[in-house]
Amino acid sequence: MQNSFNATEGWCEVMLSEEDLALINVLQVAPRISWSDAAEVLGVHATTLAARWDKLKAAGAAWTTAHLIGDPKQMCLALVDVDCEMRLRAEVTAELAAIPDVVTVEEAASNRDLMLTVISPTLEQFTDHVLPRFKEIPGLLKYRTSLGTRLHSAGHVWRLNALDPAQQNALQALVGQDAVHAGPRSGGPLPPSHMDLIPFLARDGRASAADIARSLGRSPATVQRQLNRVISSGLLTFRCDIAQNLSGYPVSCQWFANVPPGQHEAAAAELRSLRTVRLNASTSGRTNFVILMWLKSLADVMNAELALQQRIPEIELVESAVILSRAKRMGWMLNPDSTASGAVVVADAGVPAMGLP
Repeated sequence: MQNSFNATEGWCEVMLSEEDLALINVLQVAPRISWSDAAEVLGVHATTLAARWDKLKAAGAAWTTAHLIGDPKQMCLALVDVDCEMRLRAEVTAELAAIPDVVTVEEAASNRDLMLTVISPTLEQFTDHVLPRFKEIPGLLKYRTSLGTRLHSAGHVWRLNALDPAQQNALQALVGQDAVHAGPRSGGPLPPSHMDLIPFLARDGRASAADIARSLGRSPATVQRQLNRVISSGLLTFRCDIAQNLSGYPVSCQWFANVPPGQHEAAAAELRSLRTVRLNASTSGRTNFVILMWLKSLADVMNAELALQQRIPEIELVESAVILSRAKRMGWMLNPDSTASGAVVVADAGVPAMGLP
């Protein structure tokens, strides 16, 4: 990783090397992989990888997090469009980003000012506790809500594709081996003592039992047992995120579309082969299908639309919205250059969230 400082503008530009991208790619596939195993995949000493990761985190270039994935049928996923007063847009954005259930806040180049992704444990929680907070925000003029009915794919499965075939095979062998040794996934609810670990994992998906034990005042052995159960429960999704401007795909575009009833699963299957897709969900509202992609340039928006219509002939692309900026992604507050600020706004322990972009 290299830094360059522009004295006139006063900003520091982070540039990722191929080695940085490969390390991030490994952590996308296996966010909690040991440095010794990562070293075996990448052919670099474990201490070198650990130091490189520390620099990437410190720069906000990449970070790991964890969140409850749950069953979409058991929680509320809402996509909310917001209109606000132009002169108060920054204040409205900050107020919305401070709400834990509002996991993502974006500014869009479309006929809405802001686009929100909201995750609440129930529809009642969203209706009775989240929406009333919207109404209290000065400058927020109007909001429109679509509810998710099926989550087909999300940002935790998006990959940089920075590994060569040999590295991919070595990593897959390690991941498969880990899955075998992990044992059966227990599922089911976790006790409150275990749920207490989740905010720590949200802030650092690689947090160790020793780190969490010090913060909670528990013994490391106790927290290790709790952590093992949390991980093996299958209730959490671990992910490694990257600052979008450093990913090689700096443009986000979201499409609101209609797909005939009964063809959503087939359409979603077609989209899984497009590596630019970050989110694909079925929704209620004026349209019933949403797709988010990370693209290399604005010129690729038209190419993506052509690919969508070729793969899904029945799709009706009603509207596209290019994302101008993103203030928050899955609880993490972002700087204007898309790097992580270090601040994380997460829900209280026990409030679930799903893997979204």
